Amino acid sequence: MNSGIFPAAIAGFTTGLSLIVAIGAQNAFVLRQGVRRQAVLAVVGICATSDAVLIALGVAGLGAVVTAWPAALTAVGLAGGGFLICYGALAARRVLRPAAGQGLTTQGTSTGSVRTAVLTCLAMTWLNPHVYLDTVLLLGSAAADHGTLRWTFGLGAMLASLMWFVGLGYGARLLSSVLASPTAWRVLDTLVAGTMLTMGTLLLARTF
Repeated sequence: MNSGIFPAAIAGFTTGLSLIVAIGAQNAFVLRQGVRRQAVLAVVGICATSDAVLIALGVAGLGAVVTAWPAALTAVGLAGGGFLICYGALAARRVLRPAAGQGLTTQGTSTGSVRTAVLTCLAMTWLNPHVYLDTVLLLGSAAADHGTLRWTFGLGAMLASLMWFVGLGYGARLLSSVLASPTAWRVLDTLVAGTMLTMGTLLLARTF
């Protein structure tokens, strides 16, 4: 039994990482906050903790409940799609009408900015149906295949999530020299806007 603990943990880690690393709205947001060095700890903590909770629910078998209640995913899809499109539109506006002096020299960590970052991160995490599909359903189903070691598998997936978001959030500051100019920020905001608008449109299209 013990000999299977390590393989189960590695399987959970690799499976979780493969689902989390894909570029999406949440990762684009964490990247932007990391580059700005703004509310990074709060954002990383929310993402990793939320993933851990959802993975635990999936391992516990909540996937069957979610599958049996498709109206919940539909409601989340509508709210999440609308939110992502609005956030993408704001990013697009920054590209077209950049603020004066935009760049790393204008970073801020005011209470307002932290509050906004936290609320935005919570919305992107919990109003995204893909999060439930990846963590609760897919990882939950994969964990079930490991029988009594399903929680070991789940812990491996949680560790992958934690390491990814810590690396993305705090590693993004390595791009500081590249993103020191307003032009570079417009490029990043273009990526963010494109990701958010695409994800939001796809969510609404699949919901309808």
